[in-house]
Formats: sequence, structure tokens, C-alpha cells
Amino acid sequence: MRAAAVQLNSGNDKGRNLETAERLVRAAAADGASLIALPEKWNLLGSGETLLEGAEPLDGPALASARSWARELGIHLLAGSIAELAPGEERLFNTSVLIDPEGDDLAVYRKIHMFDVEVGGVAYRESEHETGGEEIVSTTLADGLQVGLTVCYDLRFPELFRILAVRGARLITVPSAFTAATGRDHWEVLLRARAIENQAFLLAPNQVGEAPPKYSSWGHSAIVDPWGTLLALAPDEVCFVAAELDLEAQDELRRTLPSLANRRPETYRWPEGVRA
Repeated sequence: MRAAAVQLNSGNDKGRNLETAERLVRAAAADGASLIALPEKWNLLGSGETLLEGAEPLDGPALASARSWARELGIHLLAGSIAELAPGEERLFNTSVLIDPEGDDLAVYRKIHMFDVEVGGVAYRESEHETGGEEIVSTTLADGLQVGLTVCYDLRFPELFRILAVRGARLITVPSAFTAATGRDHWEVLLRARAIENQAFLLAPNQVGEAPPKYSSWGHSAIVDPWGTLLALAPDEVCFVAAELDLEAQDELRRTLPSLANRRPETYRWPEGVRA
């Protein structure tokens, strides 16, 4: 399988964002990719107020466009994530949707971990306008490949990735708008660690460059194999990168270095007084 990660510099202009995303999705498909992933907030990246104003339901125009591209090109398309306006909810969800070649939704994942941090002199309070999902999500493609879904800050929570792996995920998607302040030291290290720990491919499209009002994204969209090798790493520009995923090599690694099979979950206990 050939997979591609699309790197964008999204902002508050939805039309421009969708035009650039479509151009690069088409280019990646022409390059032979059958699984293409867009980054976090690919259709709209901005302040909390901007996201609230521009949020869409799952049947809104952004995902309708993504479904039409998948259908026309005959690809699996991960529509990174969008700010989802959900009925009855005061706050938004940060929602990733995996679309099949017929243009149907295979899986919908709402980001679990909220990015409430202070880095690079900037305070991020994602929970002020978004709420975390509750469900760990994976799905199986038509060729039998099981895919687990995560979003950006989830990368710092190995429990999520391990659960996806033991449930059968062989590839895990990480659409992101990973900050430049943390990305320069942590992005590649965390991607490779999650891949090695779980003997899984990681498909990690990222935003790149500046976006209003204060965002600076690291870029370096990556595809990592189960050994932790970087199969592809994007330059600092709007682009896509692609790589062949050797599933037979993954099978052989899991056979010869069976760390997932050698787990002993019956011995694992959370320390007393620590909430599991």
C-alpha cells in the first residue's frame, strides 16, 4: 500500500484551505497513494472564536468535499480533523473522519485529549471551546488493514496507542497542528516511539508555518514504519509526502520480535492512589 501525508498551512480562509487540500490530495492520488491523510483543522485553523463561527456538522461542506474527492479518486481519505458542531453540544468536538473509496464514512473519531498547555510563551486552552471525545476508534479497510485514529496531542498518551495496537491496529493516523515550540524536540521522537512500542505504521500529516492569531506549526509531516524508521519526512512547505507500507515486513517483525504478544497484562497494576 502507498500512503501519503498532506501538509498544509491552513488559516481562517475556508475557500483557500479547501482549494489547497484538494490540489494536494489529487497530486498524492496521481502519485499512486491509495490512503491519503490531511492534517488537523485542515479546513479551518484559527482562534477559538473563529472555530466556533466556522464549525460544521458532519454533513457540512468540508466533509462533503472530502467525500467527493475520495469517491472520484477511488481512495481512502482521512479528513484530518474539523471543528465539529454537534447537536445539543455547547462546545465543539475536534473530529477526524476516515472516508472510503465510495465516499462513505468508515470511522469517526473525536479527539480525546484536550490541548490545555503553556508552551513557547503561549497559553493554549482547547477545552474552552472544545470537549473531549470518549471513544477509542479503529476500523478495517477493504483490504483488511486495521487503522486506528488519533489526533495531535493524543500522541503524548501511549495508553491510547497501546489499546489501538492490541485491538489489532497496524497503522495509526495522527493528523496534527503540532506546535513549532514542542515539535522541534518532541515530534519525531514521539512518532518513532509510538511506532516502535506498538510495531505499527504511523501516518502523521501536520500543519506548517504561521496561522492567525498566534499559531506556529512545526510541519515535518511524517510516515514512520514499525521499526521506527522515517519512511518520509516533509520539508518546511505546503506539500505532500508518500511512502510504500511493507505489511509483510511488519508481519515478520511482529513474529521475530513479538513484544505485543509478550505482554503480561495480568501483572500490570496502577499504583495505589493513582487514578487509572
